[in-house]
Amino acid sequence: MYSNGYNVYKNNSVNYASKDQLLLMILDGAVKFSKRAELALVENNVKKTHESLIKTQDIFVELMASLDVDAGDWAKQLFKVYRFINEKLVEVNIKKDINLLREIIPLIQEIRDLWYEVYEKAKASGQ
Repeated sequence: MYSNGYNVYKNNSVNYASKDQLLLMILDGAVKFSKRAELALVENNVKKTHESLIKTQDIFVELMASLDVDAGDWAKQLFKVYRFINEKLVEVNIKKDINLLREIIPLIQEIRDLWYEVYEKAKASGQ
């Protein structure tokens, strides 16, 4: 009974979210899945590690695909950051290297935090 209400709420929050809010949700997912991968590596759970890393990689592939690189130099630089993160996630997945993942997770969090800051500033200025 409760899970159905939660699922309705979750679906509505995605269906009625703005593009900016969807971006934030996606980035929250990237942080969540990268941390799940880290925990799975600690637990030596190869399957869960792989699945979590693939989900994180998929998010960054989608971010790269949806980024308008014609928006300016900042967009091209951001694309390079997204690509770098994705390449490192692939490397982590191949090598199962927890130290490399622990270097990448703060960068993923910084990207998320940057977009939250942009969102809050845009909201405050009424855009």
